[in-house]
Amino acid sequence: MRLTLLLLPLLGLSVAAARDGEIVWAEGFGFADSERQKPVTPRTRFRTGSVSKTLTAAGVALLYDRKRVELDAPVQTYVTAYPKKEWTVTTRQLLGDIGGVHRLRGDGQDGGNDQTPRGICKTVGEALKTFAYEPLAFEPGTKYRFSTSGWILLSAVVEGAAGEPFAAFMSREVFKPLGMDRTALEGMDDDPDTAEFDSKRTEQEGPLAADYSCTVGASAFLSTPSDLVRIGSAMLKPGLLKAETIALFRTPLTLRSGASTGFALGWKVDTLPLDGSPVRVVRHRASAIGGATSLYLVPDRGLVIAVMSHVPNTVGLEEIALKIAGVFIAN
Repeated sequence: MRLTLLLLPLLGLSVAAARDGEIVWAEGFGFADSERQKPVTPRTRFRTGSVSKTLTAAGVALLYDRKRVELDAPVQTYVTAYPKKEWTVTTRQLLGDIGGVHRLRGDGQDGGNDQTPRGICKTVGEALKTFAYEPLAFEPGTKYRFSTSGWILLSAVVEGAAGEPFAAFMSREVFKPLGMDRTALEGMDDDPDTAEFDSKRTEQEGPLAADYSCTVGASAFLSTPSDLVRIGSAMLKPGLLKAETIALFRTPLTLRSGASTGFALGWKVDTLPLDGSPVRVVRHRASAIGGATSLYLVPDRGLVIAVMSHVPNTVGLEEIALKIAGVFIAN
């Protein structure tokens, strides 16, 4: 299936769509390198950025299904290297970005997001050290704030609960059963079908393609749209996960005030106008140095759309993802 897309100035773009668990369209557009010599194909890998969180959430969900993780237990139950804080932090709160675990920019009073750790981390333990002794930004359960550090800590939760390295568990227990053979943590291999990280197009970050290894399950996965729609499809019907676990992880959390965060356990939940009518969607998006990703699930239609690029233009990718979803819903 080929769609006429209103493309932005994107160097390379890849899309995939799945319906009822089957990939019905996967196609690449443009080029995977700045020389514009190597075409993007469905096998081309891109940085997933914070859409990595949806993969990590699936790992936690699988451990929850196997009764290896208790969502409301203190996080130190699984990560003894993370010091106790003024308040208790739980796995559920980390999954919902309400745990207050942040490495804040400046004085932390501007309500901004985490400061992304720089450098090279060879283990989850090394990544944990980049923020482990930071105080909590707020009492868990009282605020919602996008977190990177919280999801690095969740990577350590997976590792502790599974009793093995995070990457090994995710590869064997999550990716392999779903056929996600194009997904891995950055730096784990030297795959030639990986898009060039077009960091020259990021004005604030400068020309250096940052190493993402210290973010682990927060934003360090490389993947393809086809693999992302596979894991998205696993969140629509039982298979990898139990039906009740899927429902739990797609349900937005509620703050102590009673207000809904609109964010579930690794997923944003919205109602958006598609094909002229409001439709419930479960989604995540990301803009990383050298990449952008949009992943949309439409549970009531059994539809999953993923769009990736190695130019960081999140708004543009979302427009494309929504146009594609609208076409599939209308037909």
